[in-house]
Amino acid sequence: MIGFGGPDLGKVLLIIGLLIAICGVVLAVGGRLPFGRLPGDLSGSRGNLSWYVPLGTSLLISVVLTVVLNIVLRR
Repeated sequence: MIGFGGPDLGKVLLIIGLLIAICGVVLAVGGRLPFGRLPGDLSGSRGNLSWYVPLGTSLLISVVLTVVLNIVLRR
């Protein structure tokens, strides 16, 4: 359980601040990032139906977040 005050609150605030900063960067340069066009992303269409499954993008984001959170939350 996270208490109010002390080093736990500081860590939580740092993580929230980093997540907000990362979201801001992604929104600012979002159109120039290759997400959604990576190898392994599946898409197709037939008639009026089109579909998209971002497997490669999901895998990349998962690996990056795992590494970052392991570094930040290491005790």
